[in-house]
Amino acid sequence: MTERKLKNNLEGLYKKYNKESFVHPDPLEFLYSYKDIRDREIIGLIASSLAYGRVAQILKSISTVTDIIGPSPSRFVESNTNKSLCKAFKGFKHRFADSNHLSALLSGANKAIENYGSLNGCFKAGLSPDDETILPAMHFFVQQLCNGNNDPGHLLALPEKGSACKRMNLFLRWMVRKDEVDPGGWDGVSPSMLLIPLDTHMHRISIGLGLTKRKQANMKTVLEITSGFRKFSPDDPVKFDFTLTRFGIRDDMDIKDVIHV
Repeated sequence: MTERKLKNNLEGLYKKYNKESFVHPDPLEFLYSYKDIRDREIIGLIASSLAYGRVAQILKSISTVTDIIGPSPSRFVESNTNKSLCKAFKGFKHRFADSNHLSALLSGANKAIENYGSLNGCFKAGLSPDDETILPAMHFFVQQLCNGNNDPGHLLALPEKGSACKRMNLFLRWMVRKDEVDPGGWDGVSPSMLLIPLDTHMHRISIGLGLTKRKQANMKTVLEITSGFRKFSPDDPVKFDFTLTRFGIRDDMDIKDVIHV
C-alpha cells in the first residue's frame, strides 16, 4: 500500500469512527462529566492509570472511585492527606492495585498541584523549547507524582525504564488533543509532541501497516511508530489512535475488514 493510499484510508477511518458514539466502552467516557479542567485532569489520571485488564472491570473500578470522590475530584484530592485517602479507599482493588497504590497516586497529584498550581502546570514545567516529543516532560511529570514516599506501584509506568508508558500517553492524548472524542483542556503542550499509547492492538496494527518491525512494545517502538504516523499527520501524530484501537475493543468491528493486517 502506498503512503498516499494509507493516508487516505486513515483519514477515511477517522472521519467515520472518530465520534463520541463509538467511545463506549472506554475509560475516556468518564472525562465527559467534568467541565472544569482541574476536575477532568484528576479523573483522567485515575481513569488512565486503571486502564488495564478487561474493559468491564476497568469501567467498574473507575466508577467505584468516582462514587467515592464525589462531584469535585480536585477538591477531594486537595482536601485529603495520604492517610485519609487510604481510609476513603479502604477495600479498593483493581487487579494488582489496592487502596495504598491509589492513595499514593492521588497524594502525588496533590503535591504536584501544590507545587505547580495544576497537573497541567506540573507537566509544562518539565517541557523544554528544544524537546521534539513529550518524553522528557513525561519523565519529569512521573517523578513529581512519585515525589517523596509515594509508591503508586505499577499505576505509573517509569519512562526511564524504557516502558511504552501506554496509560500515561493515553492520559496525555485525552488532556492535550481536542476533537469530537478527546476533550482536551490543557494548554502549553502541542499535539505534535504526543506519543502513541502503545498496547497490543496498536502494536499489531502498526506492524501490519509497516510502521514498525520491532517485536517488543517498548518506548523505542513507541517512538518509531509515532514517527511513522507523523508522516500522515505532522501536527497531530496520535490523531488516528482512537479510531484504530476501536477495532481491538468493540466486538462489532474488525480491523481486517478495513485495513489488511
